[in-house]
Order: sequence, then structure tokens, then C-alpha cells
Amino acid sequence: MSCQHLAEAGDVTPVTTTECPDCVAVGNDDWVHLRSCLTCGHVGCCDSSPYQHASKHFENTGHAVMRSIQPGESWRWCFVDEEIG
Repeated sequence: MSCQHLAEAGDVTPVTTTECPDCVAVGNDDWVHLRSCLTCGHVGCCDSSPYQHASKHFENTGHAVMRSIQPGESWRWCFVDEEIG
């Protein structure tokens, strides 16, 4: 069963689908995969990337749910409950 955060998450349009804006801001371009916040649409790189901007976004904002924006992937992740949905 999914957690409450996943059950209540909407589907916000990502601000971009081609890059991690936080990586670009620091001159980095070697992110691995991109994730989008389902609260505000912020895009960040995954935890396999050097800067882990998706996790940092959660740590800074408390926005609990993000989703993969990789082609062919539709899963979502709750940082609070550590559940996939």
C-alpha cells in the first residue's frame, strides 16, 4: 500500500525535462537521471549523480514526492516514508 504522500501527490509539470538546472548553475553537466518534484515542478538529478540535487531539494523544501522524468519511466518516490509508487 502506498503512503499518504504518494496517494495525495498531484502531477506538476516539470520546469524542464532536459537538464538539471542546479547542476547547470554550478557548471556541471554529468548528471545521471532527472527527477521532478510533484509539489513545485523543480527538476533535480538523482542520487547516482555527483550532486544529488533531487534529494537536496527535498532536504531544503520538505516537498515529499518526486517522480522520474526519464523516458519510459513512471514511478514516484516518497522521501518521507521511503516508498515507491
